[in-house]
Formats: sequence, C-alpha cells, structure tokens
Amino acid sequence: MAPVSVPFTDLAAMTQDVRRDVDAAWRSLLADSDFVGGAAVEQFEQDWADRCGTTHAVGVANGTDALTLTLRALGIGPGDEVVVPVNTFVATVEAVVLAGATPRFADVDPDTLLLTAHTLAAAITNRTSAVVVVHLYGQTVDVDAVGRVAQAAGLAVVEDAAQAHGATWRTRPAGSLGLAGCFSFYPGKNLGAFGDAGAVVTSDQALARTLRSLRNHGRLPGAPHLHGDVGTNSRMDTVQAAVLSAKLQHLDRWTAARRHVVDRYRQATAEGPVRLVAVAPGAEPAPHLAVALVPDRDAVRSMLARRGVATAVHYPVPCHRQPPYRRFADRPLPVAEEAADRIVSLPLFPHMSEAQVNQVCGALRDVAAEAVVGVAR
Repeated sequence: MAPVSVPFTDLAAMTQDVRRDVDAAWRSLLADSDFVGGAAVEQFEQDWADRCGTTHAVGVANGTDALTLTLRALGIGPGDEVVVPVNTFVATVEAVVLAGATPRFADVDPDTLLLTAHTLAAAITNRTSAVVVVHLYGQTVDVDAVGRVAQAAGLAVVEDAAQAHGATWRTRPAGSLGLAGCFSFYPGKNLGAFGDAGAVVTSDQALARTLRSLRNHGRLPGAPHLHGDVGTNSRMDTVQAAVLSAKLQHLDRWTAARRHVVDRYRQATAEGPVRLVAVAPGAEPAPHLAVALVPDRDAVRSMLARRGVATAVHYPVPCHRQPPYRRFADRPLPVAEEAADRIVSLPLFPHMSEAQVNQVCGALRDVAAEAVVGVAR
C-alpha cells in the first residue's frame, strides 16, 4: 500500500498560525501565575458568548462536563428521560447517564444523519423531560421543526454543539438555538484548545449562575466557603482560554477553507457510489467532518489509501450497540444502524493545499469509475 500523502487532519499547521499569540499569552500567564480562571477565562467567555449570540458563556473542563452539568443545572436526573440521537459520539449519551437520567434513543434522517422532528416525536414518552439535539459533523439540526415538537411535549432543548463551532441555522448561531448550547474544545475540534476544555452558552441568567456554581464544587456566589450543591471540579484552565482566544481570531478563515474543501468533494461525488451527507435547507455548516456514505467501506477505504488518501470512521458502532448502553435500546433504529456500516470520513482541515484537495477528488472519481466493475475488487 502506498504511503499516505494526504493526512486525515493537520493540527500542526493550525498551531503554527497562533504560535506567536500563544507564546505572548504564555509569558503573561507565567508572570501573573494565574492558571485557573481569572481575566483570560472571563475574556474568552465573553467573546464566545458574543460569537454564539448569547448573554453568557460558562467555561468548563471539557465538552462532556458541559452536557452533564447543563442537565444537572436544569434539574434533570433520576426518573427523567432525555432523548438523544443514536448517531452521535458516545459522550452525548454518557452525559445523560452521568446526570442520573435515562437516555431515550432516537433514529436519524437518512440524508443528513441528524435528529428530526419525526424521529424525536417517535421517541417521546410520558417520562421524557429534555432532548439533546446534536449538530453533528458541523451542521445544525432543523431546530424550528424539532423545537415545535419539543415545546408541545414540554421538553427542554439542549444543544450538543461540540462539532458545530460557527455553524448556523437560518443565520442563528449554534448554541443560541435552544435553552443552552454545549461545546467541546478538544484539540481536534474546529476551535480546539491545547488540551481538554469546554463551555456552555445560554441567555438564561439563572442557568448560567447555577452552572458557575456546579463547575466550582457547588460554591455559592461571593461565599467561597459555602457550598449550596454537590458540584464538581470542572473549571477551565487559563492557558486553554488563552489558546482559544488566539484561535478564535482565525476561526472564520479556517471555516471558509473547510467549506471550500467540502464543496469540492460534493462536486467530485455528484455522480457515483460515494455520497456526501446532505445539508438541510436553512443550515449553514461549519464543516468539522466530511462524511460520506459508500457501498463497501472497507473496499473504498482501501482504494483511497492506495491513492494516498487517509480516512477515518465517525462512528462505526452506534451508541445503542455499545455495551454500557444496550440496556437502554428498546427498539430498532434502522437508519443509524444501516449508515454505521457505510459512513467514511474524508480528509478535512483548513490548511489543505489545492494539490491535496485535487488528489482526494481524483481518488473519489476513481472510486466512482471502478464501481462500474465492482468496488470491492
């Protein structure tokens, strides 16, 4: 097999873009010795809230904590069900269980692979208290339709926007579309830290206040020795806030570059067996993953690898088939189950050269041509 010449991602190039600003921020942090919380975290929180069109952003340790603490702050726990799309990273379901609630799995749309109003409605029971809408791959759910179903059923709408930094629905930013939006800043994300970090954005002042307490051992505002609830240690490190502030200045440019790559892939796969996941009308993606559906994943990945193109799979095992969560699966989820065997993620990063993009597009066209005589040959 030929050496891979188009990597799946390239974090080093993004790091180089912010190296000078991060070096300056690090020198300042060393001088101040302010390593947890403080002015750098507060500045990033304000900037991220502004970017998401919300009043508040609460920095936390990671995206899983963002979801778990949001559910807890909403009073969701034992006895409550939370609908989650089965096609998501396992952390979405994990957060529901960590909050003490029961996940209620919903299937997804066959074209977008996202939660829909119909699949949400099919999952609701008289115990359902909330729904986590997952803006997967960098594109938003139709929150207007989903929101109507949720409102009729009295459900809180929480956004898992871990892959949707900068994505919008009808010009409204991801994170501002529900009661709260939960973000991960894991290094591989479109806006990634130099380690783990996360945030919750919301315009609900009481919810933000509760989240700030829960992330800091349940401390009461202005009373550091009084603890009003059983909280946890989920504070954002100052160094991560400084990195995120530096990267935020580049996010628009990086997002535009990602969109260009995905547009090229769509052109290259307009005909043939490889089909990129669709985008719902009204959504403006901030592509995090370029996911395609293929007829024979192993064969297609092998063909692309021989042409120097690296690939990955997000995610090969649906959440309801993961051992800890099988007990919550009470019915078939055919769309997600079928898609899990066919999805493949193509290279996508903002510093892809035109030569690299051309190479991937050429390889995709080769896959289409060879499918005429059998893609698995």
